[in-house]
Amino acid sequence: MKPLRLLPAIVVAAILTACASVGHIDGGPRDEEPPVFVRSNPSPGQTRVSGNNFTVIFDENVQLDDAFNKVVVSPAQLEAPTITANGRRVSVHLRDTLKANTTYTIDFGDAIKDLNEGNILDGFALDFSTGDSIDSLRISGIVLGAQNLEPAQGIIVGAYSNLSDTAIRTLPPDRIARTNQYGQFTIRNLPEGQYRVYAINDINRDWHWDRSENVAFMDVTVSPRVESISVTDTLYSSTGQDSLVQHGGLQYLPNDILLSFFNEDYRAQYLKDYKRPERRFITVELGAPTDSLPRLAIVDGPHDTSLHGAASDRWGIPIYSSRGDSLTMWLTDSAVYRTDSLRLSVRYMKPDSLDRLVWTTDTLRFFYRDPKRTKKEIEADTLPPRFDTLPLTLISGNTQEVYKPLTFSVGQPLQRIDTAMIHFEMQVDTNWVAKPFAITADSLHPVLQKQIDYKWEPGAKYRLTIDSAAIHNVYGEHNKRFEQEIAVRALEDYSNLTVRLTGADSTAVVELLGTAGDSVRVARAADGKAIFRYVQPGSYYLRMFFDTDGNGEWTTGRLDSIQPEEVAYYPKKIELKRNWDVEQDWDIYELPVDKQKPYALLKNKPKLKRGETAPNQDDENAEEDEFMGSGYQDNRYNNGNDRYNNRNNRNNNRNNMNFGGMGGFRQMTGDRRY
Repeated sequence: MKPLRLLPAIVVAAILTACASVGHIDGGPRDEEPPVFVRSNPSPGQTRVSGNNFTVIFDENVQLDDAFNKVVVSPAQLEAPTITANGRRVSVHLRDTLKANTTYTIDFGDAIKDLNEGNILDGFALDFSTGDSIDSLRISGIVLGAQNLEPAQGIIVGAYSNLSDTAIRTLPPDRIARTNQYGQFTIRNLPEGQYRVYAINDINRDWHWDRSENVAFMDVTVSPRVESISVTDTLYSSTGQDSLVQHGGLQYLPNDILLSFFNEDYRAQYLKDYKRPERRFITVELGAPTDSLPRLAIVDGPHDTSLHGAASDRWGIPIYSSRGDSLTMWLTDSAVYRTDSLRLSVRYMKPDSLDRLVWTTDTLRFFYRDPKRTKKEIEADTLPPRFDTLPLTLISGNTQEVYKPLTFSVGQPLQRIDTAMIHFEMQVDTNWVAKPFAITADSLHPVLQKQIDYKWEPGAKYRLTIDSAAIHNVYGEHNKRFEQEIAVRALEDYSNLTVRLTGADSTAVVELLGTAGDSVRVARAADGKAIFRYVQPGSYYLRMFFDTDGNGEWTTGRLDSIQPEEVAYYPKKIELKRNWDVEQDWDIYELPVDKQKPYALLKNKPKLKRGETAPNQDDENAEEDEFMGSGYQDNRYNNGNDRYNNRNNRNNNRNNMNFGGMGGFRQMTGDRRY
C-alpha cells in the first residue's frame, strides 16, 4: 500500500517541476526502420498449400499504399485479389482458383509501410507452392524509357516460356513482376528453362500487349540460374570494434537486364475530326499519319454545277501537316467559301476487318455562320466598302540570331510577291545601304511563311521595308506598308560549345537541352565532336542518340524486330557564359545508364528516403572550371563492380546493358524471403 501513498507526492512534484521550467517530452529517436516480418500463413516457401486466404504478420502496425496497382500475384490472376491491412496484419484473398503443382508469389513491391512514420518495406514477397516443390530461380533488371531514360514505374514485366513472337499478343506471362519507383524488377520463383522477357504498361489489365501500349523486349532468350558466392559482412562488437566475416550466399542471374521502354507510335487510322473554323478554310484530321493523303471533292452546295465533284485544285489549295495526319484546305473559289453549308466527299485510307488499309469515302457537311454583327458594324455598312488588308508578321522579331534566316508570315496562301517593292538595308554609320537579298519559302511552312537568307554581320543593324501592295494573297488582298528595324546579336553575346565524344560514332546526334529538358539545338557528330555555335548564355544539358536510320531524329522501335535508337545523357548541367568558348569531354559509357540522366530533368523522380540526398544534386552547383576541363570523375558511382560501371560495346549492350541501380537494386535482388 505504500507505493499508492507515494503517488500523490510524485504527481505534486511533477507539477511543481513543470511550473519551474518549460520543456517537452522527448519521445526518443525517430523511427526510421521499415516493418519487420514476423510470420505468415502459409510460411515462406511452404508446399502443398490450399485455400485462397493468406495473412502476413509484422512487428508493428502497417498500412498499404496503392495495393491495387503495386501488389502483383504471379502467375497472373484473372480476378484482382483483395488485399487489406489491419493493425500488424496484412490479409490477401485470391479470387482465382489455385492451380495444381504451381509456385505462387505475392510480391508486395513497396506497398507496405509502417503506420506512424511511413517507412517503406521495399521488395517484400511471399512465395508458396500448391505442389511438392517450389521453384526458386529469378530474373532481375531495370526498365527505362528508351527516349528519355526515365524510370518506368509500376510497369508489368513478364517472362514467357512460350517463345513464339505472338505469345505477348495473346497470352498472359508465366511469371510477372512490377517495377518499383526506380524502374527495377525481380521476376521470382521461375523453374529452369528458356524465357522471353517483356515489359508492358498493361493499361486495360488483360495481361497481354496491345499495339497502343508501351512495350520493351529482350533480343535474346534468357535462362535463369543461381550461383554460390562468398559474401563479406561487417560485424560490430559491444565496444564498437568491427570485424569482417565471410559466409556463403546465393546469386541469382541474370540480374542486370536493361529493357528499353517505348511506344510503336501506333495510332488507328480513322477520320478523327473535321471542321470549318473560318469561312475560307476547312480542316480534316486523321487518327494517324499516312502517305496517302485525303482527297476532297464538292458534291453539293455551290450553284455552279461545274464544281460538283470537281477536284480540289479547282477550288482550293491543300496544305498538309509535316506529320501527314491533317489537311487544311484553303477555299479559293468565292462561290465555294461564300456558301454557309458545304457538302464534301472525303476519300481516305481506313483499315478493313483484316487491318489492311483500303480507300473509303465519307460525305461530310461543313457549316460556317458569320459572327453576329454589332450595331456599329451594321451602321458601317452605309460607308464605302473597306478593302481588307493582308496581315504581315515578322516571326524573327526585332532581334536577329546570326545563324537563322529572317522569317515573316502572312498567314494565308500567297499569289505573288513584287520584290522590287521590298527593300533590305544595312546601317553603315548613319546611312542605310541597300543589300542584295532573295526571298524563299520556309521549309516547314512553304505556303504561309517566307524567309530571307542572309549572311548577317554580327552586331549590325538592318531595316526591312515592304511597300503597300507588294504582297498579294489568292483572294486579291494585299499588305499595308511594313517597316521593321532588326538588330543582329553581337558575337560576344554568344557562347560556343564543343562536345568531344568518346564511345560514339558518326551516327551520333547530340541535342542541347534547356532546363526543362526540351531540345534547343541539334548537332550531328563529326570527327568525334558535336559543335554548337552561337548559343545564348544559360544553363543547358546534353542528350545523345545514335541515328541508325539516318533520318535526323530519334526513332522508336518495333516489337520483336527493331530496338529503339539508343540514348545517353550527360549527367551534369553545363553553364554557358557570355563570350565564352567551352570544350566538354563526354564518355557516353562512363556511367551506368540509370545514373546518367540528371536528377533535375527526371519527371518520374523516386521518393527519397529520410536523410537521402538526390543523385547528381551536388552537380547543380558545380564550379565553373568543372565544365571547362577534359571530363570528370564521380566516385559516388564507383561501387567496386565493373559490371555496373561500364556498359558493354554497342554490339552487345542491347542484350546486357549495365546499370547502377538508383538506390536499392542489390536489396531488390537479394533474398527477401523471410
